[in-house]
Amino acid sequence: MLVVSDTSPIINLASIRHLHLLPELFTEIVIPTAVFDEIAGEGNNEPGSVEVKTASWVKILPAPVQPLLPQLLQDLDQGEAEAIVLALDLKADYVLMDETLGRQIAVTYHLQPLGLLGILLLAKQNGLVGAVAPLMDRLQSEANFSLIGACTST
Repeated sequence: MLVVSDTSPIINLASIRHLHLLPELFTEIVIPTAVFDEIAGEGNNEPGSVEVKTASWVKILPAPVQPLLPQLLQDLDQGEAEAIVLALDLKADYVLMDETLGRQIAVTYHLQPLGLLGILLLAKQNGLVGAVAPLMDRLQSEANFSLIGACTST
């Protein structure tokens, strides 16, 4: 299963030391260059930066140049816009994204967004975590993740 990830799922899963769930759930994890830059680029040292730089399961690709990207940048940040364009180009099974507007826009392009809650529920269904609620509590307390607007899928 191929997924393209935005910044938020990587940083937040790394914050609670559960970034390992991504390669356990998905066969191919791709991030656009802008997401790499937001996490581990010059001057950035976000949670997950070491893994993004070194893990063999993360593939970093530039977003394809196409007219859609500037249109998306009118409403989204660079990482979200590139994730959507790259997910479309690669025909990804999911685009991992938490931001409400980004998820709504992804759906308009027939992409399947999956946020942190959805990732954790999928991990529970696959026996990778025992319970989701304690992890969501940790996301709130350790990563300042807001549950408002968080949803499992479209």
